[in-house]
Amino acid sequence: MRGEIKRNHYNVCIIGGGITGTALAYFLAKLGENSVAIFEKSYLSSGSTGRCAGGIRQQWSTRSNVRLAMRSVKLFERYKEDVGMDIEYYQGGYLILSYDEFEAQQFEQNVKMQREEGLEVEILSPRQVKERFPYVNTEGLVLATFCQTDGHANPHKAVIGYALAAQRMGVDIYTHTEVLGVDVQNGSVVGVETSRGYVKCNVVVNATGPWSREVGMMAGVDLPTESYRHQILVTEPLENFFPMMAISFSGNFYMRQTMHGQFIMGQGDKDEKPGINYNVTFKFEKELVEKMVKVFPFLKNLRVIRHWSGMYNMSPDAQPIIGQSKKVKGYYYAVGYSGHGFMVAPAVAEALAELILFGKTLHTDISYLDVERFSGRVIEREKNVV
Repeated sequence: MRGEIKRNHYNVCIIGGGITGTALAYFLAKLGENSVAIFEKSYLSSGSTGRCAGGIRQQWSTRSNVRLAMRSVKLFERYKEDVGMDIEYYQGGYLILSYDEFEAQQFEQNVKMQREEGLEVEILSPRQVKERFPYVNTEGLVLATFCQTDGHANPHKAVIGYALAAQRMGVDIYTHTEVLGVDVQNGSVVGVETSRGYVKCNVVVNATGPWSREVGMMAGVDLPTESYRHQILVTEPLENFFPMMAISFSGNFYMRQTMHGQFIMGQGDKDEKPGINYNVTFKFEKELVEKMVKVFPFLKNLRVIRHWSGMYNMSPDAQPIIGQSKKVKGYYYAVGYSGHGFMVAPAVAEALAELILFGKTLHTDISYLDVERFSGRVIEREKNVV
């Protein structure tokens, strides 16, 4: 992957070697387009994908996001068979806990809509939560929702699986190769300037996560995204007994147990300022640990073994920004996932590959996610975000 550039021209150049970039390359090649190159300035999954908790859920507050996530789950369910790698995908469910009366009412409306979309979701009382998950402290809990087909997977393995499958179909992947500029002439993409030389192309795809706005501006495309640090920690392992992802928007936390027994958990910080920042803080550890041992008392004597940070590339409505530029022909983007890129990337990549090759999507409508939605229209904000 570090070798010299093999060709001086590709039909499609993808900037970014995370889950979106590698999945897109895979779906393009699967549809017959193998004149594709991925340029990643570091190693595969070195950005947001490799720093996330790996959750995969379909419980959203907007109907369109539910549809997108449901399609992604179908693709994750077939991943091992289709792509050829075990990514530790497990449908242990998502338990969403509400500690707020108004939010609980919203959850009931959400579930009604989710069921209309064909998603099997339960509403659980605190008593039902305690009966089913006795290791959860339900003090202060108003209600919970649970969807068994939600789950989690290993993000690194998912990226590598897509990358290897794409390579087998003829895609070239260049790691440690930074894109320094996008060449636009007469309103069309004609090439990219990389740290290893110039490459001609017909299509450029911005799949750069935290750097989406800067890479957009290389082509004169304004993508209204900002990146915010989110911290995460992992504990020493326990024997596996916690199958689901537990999450709370009002409680501001999420947690799951890995296949090897460790607990991964994190929370948002309302005081976080935008900008690329990979530092970690003791304040985060202290706040999160104090909160989590109250909700999950079994954590009390566990040791923290690692703590890191990653970027949420946020959009104004906390929904991804996906589509093609109206200003620059051949410039496409899949950015602004707002912390949920891993879980919806398969459906996004499939749809974007179809859009690039056929001019329309065949499986999932993504037209509502185009950047044009911010041009004076009333936007619907996704509420189910930590």
